[in-house]
Amino acid sequence: MLSYPEKKQRWVEYAKCVPGPGGEGVTRRVLAFTDSVMCVENRFEKGAVGSLHSHPHTQITYVVSGAFEFTIGGEKRVVRTGDTLLKEDGVEHGCVCLEEGVLLDVFAPMREDFVS
Repeated sequence: MLSYPEKKQRWVEYAKCVPGPGGEGVTRRVLAFTDSVMCVENRFEKGAVGSLHSHPHTQITYVVSGAFEFTIGGEKRVVRTGDTLLKEDGVEHGCVCLEEGVLLDVFAPMREDFVS
């Protein structure tokens, strides 16, 4: 049975995590989280857009695979597998997927809106 993990769940089995929409061409899976930190996987199809936005969470993104053009605080860069990005709270950011790929996001504190 697919579901969201529970807060403070020690073991989170990927195959049991419900994939959900993260925008057109993006699938989001909430993984382990507590009140203070959350890990989220985002799978992007080529051409999918993560619209420019900001939020009151610090976000670190690790590029698991693919290539993306990111904008962070008005600066644009192309990032690829293995790169890591820091988006501090309140800083506007977004991306365009250049090659199908996966991003692993860590948020502090956790994103209540992702599990409600």
